[in-house]
Amino acid sequence: MKSLIFVFALLFSSQLAFAQEAESRPATQSIFVELGGAGLPYSFNYDFRFNKTKVDSWGMRVGFGGYAVDQSSFFSLPVMVNKLLGKGPHYFEVGFGATFFTFDNSNSDYCIDGTYDPNTGIYTCTTYESSDYNFILDVDSSPSLMGTLNFGYRRVPVDGGFTWKININPIFNNNGFWPLYAGVGFGYAF
Repeated sequence: MKSLIFVFALLFSSQLAFAQEAESRPATQSIFVELGGAGLPYSFNYDFRFNKTKVDSWGMRVGFGGYAVDQSSFFSLPVMVNKLLGKGPHYFEVGFGATFFTFDNSNSDYCIDGTYDPNTGIYTCTTYESSDYNFILDVDSSPSLMGTLNFGYRRVPVDGGFTWKININPIFNNNGFWPLYAGVGFGYAF
């Protein structure tokens, strides 16, 4: 009986030690919503550190964003490698990556030639021209890829909780470079 109590006490104490170790682990993961930034108009993201014991280390984020309004739709998938520099809870964030996106802008087609029927009062378009899609930079076609950089501030509470970030995200593709794109994000670190 004493040995059974000893085994339960040993298991219970090891569980407490494990729980304390897990509680003292830094917040190396986060989920957040970002307006602007690498997801382009907005995105929902998951960010994690490769080293689970250090917040100020290399990590990665993956997200998705999009919308469907009238006859237009947009979907983005940002993937970025990043590094946090500093001491908690204040970090400087640098990163680079790419955002895959696809779009359908059917309602951006416009009529350049047509005929009007005075009996019915209906104008029938015979020739359409499609406007090119652009998101700050011109985009050749859908699907497409946009390169992204990241320079900014991220606040990550030492024990986890509400986290936020503000950053400059230069974007580029084969049609140019735009250095002044920005983003702001809010979420939860754990």
